[in-house]
Amino acid sequence: MIRLALAQINSTVGDLAGNAALVLRDARRAADAGADLGVFPEMALTGYPPEDLLLQPSFLAATEKTLRGLARALPRGIAVVIGAPTATGRSLRNSAVLMRNGKIHARFHKWFLPNYGVFDEERYFEPGDVPVVFDLGDARVGLTVCEDLWRPGGPAGAAARTGASLIVNLSASPYHELKTRERGVVIKKKIVETGAAVAYCNAVGGQDELVYDGGSRVLDARGRTIAQAPQFEECLLFADVDAPARARRGTAAAKFPARRTERPAFAPVRAPALERDEEAYNALVLATRDYAVKNNFKKAVIGLSGGIDSALVACVAVDALGRDNVIGVTLPTRFNATETKADARALAENLGIAFHTVPIEETVQSFLKALAPLFAGRTADTTEENLQSRVRGTTLMALSNKFGWLVLTTGNKSEVSVGYFTLYGDSAGGFAVIKDIPKTRVYALARWRNACADRALIPESVFTRPPTAELRENQTDQDSLPPYDVLDKIVHAYVEDNRGLDAIVRGGVPRAVAAQTLRLIDGMEYKRRQAPPGVKITPRAFGRDRRMPITNKFKVHE
Repeated sequence: MIRLALAQINSTVGDLAGNAALVLRDARRAADAGADLGVFPEMALTGYPPEDLLLQPSFLAATEKTLRGLARALPRGIAVVIGAPTATGRSLRNSAVLMRNGKIHARFHKWFLPNYGVFDEERYFEPGDVPVVFDLGDARVGLTVCEDLWRPGGPAGAAARTGASLIVNLSASPYHELKTRERGVVIKKKIVETGAAVAYCNAVGGQDELVYDGGSRVLDARGRTIAQAPQFEECLLFADVDAPARARRGTAAAKFPARRTERPAFAPVRAPALERDEEAYNALVLATRDYAVKNNFKKAVIGLSGGIDSALVACVAVDALGRDNVIGVTLPTRFNATETKADARALAENLGIAFHTVPIEETVQSFLKALAPLFAGRTADTTEENLQSRVRGTTLMALSNKFGWLVLTTGNKSEVSVGYFTLYGDSAGGFAVIKDIPKTRVYALARWRNACADRALIPESVFTRPPTAELRENQTDQDSLPPYDVLDKIVHAYVEDNRGLDAIVRGGVPRAVAAQTLRLIDGMEYKRRQAPPGVKITPRAFGRDRRMPITNKFKVHE
């Protein structure tokens, strides 16, 4: 039996000392529990993705220095594998570094470099092509990094052919909906392919527009789950794994004895799988918390409109930062109904957050008065409506500037898709919490959050009232947009599935509605580029996932 300790840690990009401290903390805990091998995530020392930090020689030198110091500081008797970059001449590799008793014994270089979706690894790294195995007691262990597990053959297959009975995978696999299920399928396929047990150690935590959900696990050679860590929280997961000796070929990079200390057996730990709404909501909370904390924001401010979007964002913020660190502000004009103003206040009271009212009607009128000579003879249109939103954005940013608060914006994916937001208005802020949540899912997540509380946090009227921007009398979103269930169907088909106009029409959407929606999506790229970052939740989000030109004459909707 090999005792494994999978350290699902929350690294911060660039915080070499802080990340090394996390590694040392969990390595000591693992050693104290009698573990033979401690495993840490991909790029755990630097955080992932380091992006163009990897192009800075000073960063690479500091990383290597920290890595060698960490090797010397680790407890004796336990082998540790940690993810870090390796610079060799002009080449840079994404490596799994094997350390024990003060020395670096081997470095495995990732074979398969993902260069799709949110990944740009070919921009930075050269692929490896040499398998690395080491002997731990009677077992042979093969090393892999993230994408290596997702491709057939590769280093896992090569390691198995040398006699490896345990494949270790260091991962920094970002979350999106259904990703946990995908990973489970991939791991079991690799077990069938190699006949070996698999230990999969994933990162956890938020990094800009990505969130890592953890879910590290160990499966035996028959595909049975021995241990599984929870999602969205740090965990040191222990597992006793049967990795029997096999006929061996080739040379191991290192040979270590198994630890012979007395150690009681661990009861299997299998964290329950989260259902869809709970999983997505927890992703929003962790991403928001880490974006704020890692960027040194202690408090967040939200414009509360009395609508469902700001209500959900406020709930997420409170769960992420605590109610004492969230401030709600309502910014009414003459177009804001008594009911929506009351709902904004009720939400703040239910959440227990500070609440302020800053009327902006007079400020809006001052703008209009100043612009009147230039606007003379022109009919009022969305320009005057958008001024209200821009005054709100300016006011919230003034509060941010004065008090150091992080402004959380409240636009959802449906609105972001078609540009149904005001540039430099409601899009002004630091972090867009729900920018990748379609409107129909906003309602579902808000319902889920209400159901978790001992009383409704979000007033029922917020769910039942037609959504409105309240920038003119009797306005509703459906004055300008298709019903949200139709809009979300189009957005999913076009943005996430890359379906064209004809395919969307065959799916039951009227051609005129589909064509106009695609026209809006394509035409609003310039607005999306200027919006704040927000966490990826769906399989394909705007931003790193979908990189379309702003200047673009190709018309898919014609």
